[in-house]
Amino acid sequence: MAYKICIFGESGVGKTTLAHHYLKGYFEEDIKLTMGAEVFVKYINIENIRVVLQIWDFGGGDDFKFLLPLYTKGSSGGIFMFDLSNKASLNHINGWIEIFKKGLVSSEKEIPILMVGGKLDLQDQIVITESEILGIAKDHNLYKHIKCSSKTGVNVEIIFETLVRDILRFQNLI
Repeated sequence: MAYKICIFGESGVGKTTLAHHYLKGYFEEDIKLTMGAEVFVKYINIENIRVVLQIWDFGGGDDFKFLLPLYTKGSSGGIFMFDLSNKASLNHINGWIEIFKKGLVSSEKEIPILMVGGKLDLQDQIVITESEILGIAKDHNLYKHIKCSSKTGVNVEIIFETLVRDILRFQNLI
């Protein structure tokens, strides 16, 4: 089974760092800003099902937002990423969800989208509360969210495993 997963959100929230940590198993300090889109592939096994993940990492800058709908067609799931130390990164979810779904065909409109709050390691700088996350998740019918640190590796694997399990359940495969 091959699944396309799109990671989207504001510039600087940690999308590329998350993808790199997941693929390589460690934190990279100096990662360049994503221009347009970058695609990674990883093979995993979930519930004895061999899965090929195509992870599409989208640049969050305004110059690249228009590209997102062109690339989302065929997506099996999405990760909306925000920075736990930056309220604006969460407040822009409306625009990001709309842009992401604009490129999906009607049969894809209800695919699983996971909210991911990054930079959990910056404990003293976190400004977004659990109740704010839950409220926004409810507003957008996003039933799951995970906080992570790409720097320490906390929950990095869990994010992708959770989303793949949700995709497999969505397709009645588990």
